[in-house]
Amino acid sequence: MPKIEGFTPRDWTVHPSNIPADYKSAPLRAPTKPLVIFPQSLTELTGPIFGQDAVGKLDHDLTKNAVESGEPHGERIIVTGTVRDEDSNPIPDILLEVWQPNAAGRYDHADDQHDAPLDPNFLGAGRCVTDQEGRYRFITIKPGAYPWGNHYNAWRPSHIHFSLFGPSILTRLVTQMYFPGDPLLELDPIFKAVPAAARNLLVANLSIEISEPEWALGYEFNIHLRGRNATPMES
Repeated sequence: MPKIEGFTPRDWTVHPSNIPADYKSAPLRAPTKPLVIFPQSLTELTGPIFGQDAVGKLDHDLTKNAVESGEPHGERIIVTGTVRDEDSNPIPDILLEVWQPNAAGRYDHADDQHDAPLDPNFLGAGRCVTDQEGRYRFITIKPGAYPWGNHYNAWRPSHIHFSLFGPSILTRLVTQMYFPGDPLLELDPIFKAVPAAARNLLVANLSIEISEPEWALGYEFNIHLRGRNATPMES
C-alpha cells in the first residue's frame, strides 16, 4: 500500500472559537468538551471525487435556475475565484455549493418569516465544480441584509454561504463570503467571531476585470481549504 501523506495540523487561531462571546445561539449547538484529535488515516485523507457531470446546466446561474415568470429582482453579480490546498496549489473537481437570501434579505425557506417579499424567480441556491485550474464561477443576485434577533436591532450583513467538498474529509469547509465596504460587518457578532487578522479572508474583492460591461459587477473570492491562509470556517 502506498504511503499516505497527511495534512499539516490546522491553525485554529484563524477560526472562530467554539462559543463566540456575543453569538447567543452558539452555546446551544457548540461542543462543550475539548476536541479529540484522531490520527490521520485513509478514512480522513480521502473523500468523494466530483466531475463536471455532477452539476446541471444551470446550477451555476442562480438568476436562471429557478425562473418561473421572469427575471429575479435585484443587482446581478458574478462571483468567481480559485480553490487552493494548503500548499497554494489549485484544486480541480471541487464541488462548491452556495445558498443565500434574495435581494430583499429573505431566504426561500419555510422557517424564514422575515417581513420581506419572496422572489418567485429566485431560489437562492446553486452549485458548481472547479475546473482544472481550480477556478469556479457563478452568477447570482446580490443578497440583502436581514434582521436576525441576536440582540436589539441586529442585522446580518450581506453574505453568501459556501459549502465545499474537498478531496478528503479534512478539507471540508463551510464558510461565508461578505462584500467589501459593508458597514454592518463591524456590528456583526458572527463576522467578528473570526479573529481580527483573518477577517479579510472572508471579504470578496470587487474586480473590474471580472465585471462585465453593462451587465454585472464581478467579485473575486479565493478559498484556501487548509494551510497558512486557510479560509475561516463559518456556519
